Amino acid sequence: MTHEEQIVRAVKKVMPAVVSITAAKDWEALQEAARKLAPLGFSPTEEMPNMEGPVPEGIPLTDDGKVRLGGGSGFLVDNTGIILTNRHVVADPEAEYTVILNNELSFPLTVVANDPIHDVAILKIKTEGRILPELPQSATFAEEKQLELGQTVIAIGNALGEFKNSVSTGVISGLSRLISAITDMSGKQERLRGLIQTDAAINPGNSGGPLIDLDGNVIGINVAIVYGAQNIGFAIPIKKALRDLTDIKEHGRIRRPFLGVRYVLLNKRIADRFQLPVAHGAYIMKEGMPGDHAIVPGSAADKAGLKEGDIIITCNKKRITEKDTLEDMLEGLDIGDEVRFGILAGGIRRKMTSARLEEHSDKTPINLIQ
Repeated sequence: MTHEEQIVRAVKKVMPAVVSITAAKDWEALQEAARKLAPLGFSPTEEMPNMEGPVPEGIPLTDDGKVRLGGGSGFLVDNTGIILTNRHVVADPEAEYTVILNNELSFPLTVVANDPIHDVAILKIKTEGRILPELPQSATFAEEKQLELGQTVIAIGNALGEFKNSVSTGVISGLSRLISAITDMSGKQERLRGLIQTDAAINPGNSGGPLIDLDGNVIGINVAIVYGAQNIGFAIPIKKALRDLTDIKEHGRIRRPFLGVRYVLLNKRIADRFQLPVAHGAYIMKEGMPGDHAIVPGSAADKAGLKEGDIIITCNKKRITEKDTLEDMLEGLDIGDEVRFGILAGGIRRKMTSARLEEHSDKTPINLIQ
């Protein structure tokens, strides 16, 4: 089988599971949002700079008169109507969301859960008394194995919110990437860690769609692009979303072990900038935003005596580096697990401390480590 034939086969396998997600909102609610944002110089949409008066002509409306907003993508994961997408695709709690299946049938959606750490949301189709037809084939997932740089990948989604079932190909350009992105309605940036980097084109509207391998199995969820740069896109590894699905089935909610620190991973450049004695580890520091804490009060890290300025050198005797991150080491642990840290305190004094991981609270800022 040629490389081209492999791509075509993979796309045909996953395409029935790919869906489009649209958002709609009352005009009055948009006007109220505009009044709140006006002093800051913003408008809810570029297409509607003037929000006074009735709905302008040419603005797309739903059948019940709501204004159609942007959209995104997602994919079915089972035959009961469960869908995976990005949290930022369904970030507005006041909007109504609709899914358009590959067979063109549309249904309202409900948000089952939002991951408090990763940009992942779990949705479910609402039948509202209608009989749910036999759904298209759901997506299959790649077995957990080492992804390779240069490996061929395929991104599928609702490009620009307009072009359904758009397909782009590329390779894995990087692994375990860290970026900052806006993933909710507050406008505040959060750090997304452990991402897959690809040069496959990921356009606005592709968010939430699947990134697949040549076997047609999902390896990630398309999440972000870098504006002003070409051929740089990112996806969340599918294992993070599968863990969320397992939590929902077993506990009825997404549960996350939580340490409660803000940090930056050290390398030589950062160590030189802060005049630190080591060039590896997790340097505990706040981000400089009003109200930010380097250590969340009352968290596991706080109870363990961790302080701003400490450097976490090891986690369970494993050395923390940019490649082997603290997040990756905590990812496989459970709530209640005890973790041993090697700490460099005050730049000179080495010590060991233990922390018992607690469940993440929705009230805790989402850009903190698990």
